[in-house]
Amino acid sequence: MNKNIDIQKIEEKAADYYRRGDFYCSEAIVKAIKDEFQLPLPDEVIAMASGFPVGIGGAGCTCGAVAGGVMALGMFFGRSVPGDPGVQKAMELSKELHDTFKSWHKSTCCRILTKGMELGSSQHMEQCIAFTGEVAREAARLILKGLRE
Repeated sequence: MNKNIDIQKIEEKAADYYRRGDFYCSEAIVKAIKDEFQLPLPDEVIAMASGFPVGIGGAGCTCGAVAGGVMALGMFFGRSVPGDPGVQKAMELSKELHDTFKSWHKSTCCRILTKGMELGSSQHMEQCIAFTGEVAREAARLILKGLRE
């Protein structure tokens, strides 16, 4: 695993994946984090993020970028066996990511964040590209913080 991370580069990569149409928000964040940290995980972890864009499959609920950021935190701090107390770190950092995003944008609800925007319009795309980059950056910052603790 690479710990010599440039969080600005992660922000730019995630935003570019979305901008180019390679991946949606949640997928772009998971891919940028996985690749930059050089995690020995299969690309299927990116596929696991595919249902979150546009507020969970288009439902307009939780912002897909926030969901992707939470998934990225889980790649580092989540548990895979019952009773692993490490889940507490994943939950703590996920709450911090959620609360930070909400403080920046007043909501984590896609329906509210995109109110009055036409899905796929340039205004909608630019906002979501920006959210994707900033959440990737914040998730990377929280991952580095969690690894130091």
